[in-house]
Amino acid sequence: MIVSTPYALGNRAPARVEEPADAPRLAGTLAAAAESGSAVVIFGGSTLQSIGNAPQRYDVAISLRKLDRVLQYDPRELTIGLQAGITLEGVARALAQARQFIPFDAPLPRRATVGGTLAAGWAGPRRAAYGHLRDLLIGSTVALTDGSLVNAGGMVVKNVTGYDMSRLYVGSLGTLGAIVRANFKTLPRPPRQRLAIAPLADEIRERTLTALETLAIEPAAALVVDGFFERVPRLRDEDARLLVLFEGSGAVIDRATRELRSALGKCGIAETLLFDETAAADVLQNTIDAYIEPLEDRSVTYRSTGLPQTVWQRALAVCGIASDCDARFDFIADIRTGDAIVRVAGTSGARTAALLGELDAGVRAAVPGLTVLAGDPALRAQIDAWGTPPSTMETLRAIKTRFDPTASLAPGRYVGGL
Repeated sequence: MIVSTPYALGNRAPARVEEPADAPRLAGTLAAAAESGSAVVIFGGSTLQSIGNAPQRYDVAISLRKLDRVLQYDPRELTIGLQAGITLEGVARALAQARQFIPFDAPLPRRATVGGTLAAGWAGPRRAAYGHLRDLLIGSTVALTDGSLVNAGGMVVKNVTGYDMSRLYVGSLGTLGAIVRANFKTLPRPPRQRLAIAPLADEIRERTLTALETLAIEPAAALVVDGFFERVPRLRDEDARLLVLFEGSGAVIDRATRELRSALGKCGIAETLLFDETAAADVLQNTIDAYIEPLEDRSVTYRSTGLPQTVWQRALAVCGIASDCDARFDFIADIRTGDAIVRVAGTSGARTAALLGELDAGVRAAVPGLTVLAGDPALRAQIDAWGTPPSTMETLRAIKTRFDPTASLAPGRYVGGL
């Protein structure tokens, strides 16, 4: 039975919820849990808790919502220190006055937190232009289960002391420690932003995508969205839409727009809808929100990472198997980063549950490395979010044992049951 509470994960809910007001209290809470043998799950905004499996044990939820401040900000040095519980929207507001930003590009920024986004290892569609989020992380403070607070890196962009240790926690889903503070290099915000949407028919898809590769000005992001109509508007009768984002000066944006429209026109696309500034940001954010958007109680969303050259092969392989199983599918193909996001759904929750085992085995065989990104908890409970464990499991297990010897931090959430 799936439990429904704000802190429930799968069929488990915590006996209590802790909300430490500062880093020492958080570290003390982790130490007490480890000593008592209690299992702990760290919570930020709960926007990406759908990543990973439900915990094997679960006694205490620790919310970081009280750790929500900007600790240090130097616009001249392009650095900022943030508590883990601050929302991404809060960070954007803090950076806006100095016209700076951090490209988190994560779903639901009003709720999503800095710590949760890092712990989930989120990687957004603009990372081809600005780098991975972990590349902008220059320092951190993490609370460990022995009650200590461990610092790595610092507030200086060129500081390399402990730099890689900060990266260790990125993508660990809170199974090694609780991120308390994160220091980032900030970026100057582009003066202008424009997003173009065009309908993309199947018969012209290949030559259109080839034409995009020849553009003199590379887009900050380029996505093909098929479905997800609740988030991304439909154009004409085509299910697939091409989204291309440009960022830069006014002259760069105008030139990029002319080149894009010319290239698309030669491919047979006469209609291109343009969105500028806030409207462009809203369309991009709605698309990113779609990555984790469930379809009522009958969908599971897979994510595949790889080279941009193989993104179509991977996306269409999953869609083909879903179609063979009589399941509905929507997908997003990121033609700059190589991410393929595919949401599969049955005609009802019962129907999806019946076909999910067959479908999951098929898509994992066709696309190795596929992971579950989101979906209905009852459906996700039937499958392993990670699939076949990697060859590095012994190393991962040794790291887990070193940082969490009592296995009190989200046991079973990570790959291989860690």
